[in-house]
Amino acid sequence: MGVASFNTFSDSSNTAVRAFLTKVGGFYNEGKKFDTTNGIGKVIWKKIKEDFDNSCGYCDSKTENLTMEHLVMMNRYEYGLHHPGNVMPCCKDCNKRLRDKNKKMISWKNHLKKISGKNFEKKLKKIEKHMEQYRYPCLSEVETKAIKVIAESLYQNITLEGNKAYGIYLELRKEFL
Repeated sequence: MGVASFNTFSDSSNTAVRAFLTKVGGFYNEGKKFDTTNGIGKVIWKKIKEDFDNSCGYCDSKTENLTMEHLVMMNRYEYGLHHPGNVMPCCKDCNKRLRDKNKKMISWKNHLKKISGKNFEKKLKKIEKHMEQYRYPCLSEVETKAIKVIAESLYQNITLEGNKAYGIYLELRKEFL
């Protein structure tokens, strides 16, 4: 992912939501953060890639540049957690989630179905086994709702604070410049 050429308050808001989902993911990962850049998190990520034969979990392509795919997307719409059970290796092409007719990103299962074709059932079982093996939490409706409410509030508050800061800047500029 390259550097943004135009930053918005929603960029900050999305980052805050992902940070929250990362923290919650750590809570459900026995209280341990899943840092894939060093330590045990790096070892676990390497093992996950080996579990998928160092190939894309969607299309089986082998590439040196496998990216990390959050199966349940880590955003304010799906509320996926940054957790070992929610990630798999993915090639860059497959990591561009397909969209439905309303331009909404489709679920990982529908994405898998469109990419894998006749291998869908086999791949689905492998991914579900992975999620179970790494104990991705099956959140209750109440837990999911709480995460959704907090993530949406966080998103809105960060955006609001950014806009307020800009308004203050404009007022100060009028006063002092």
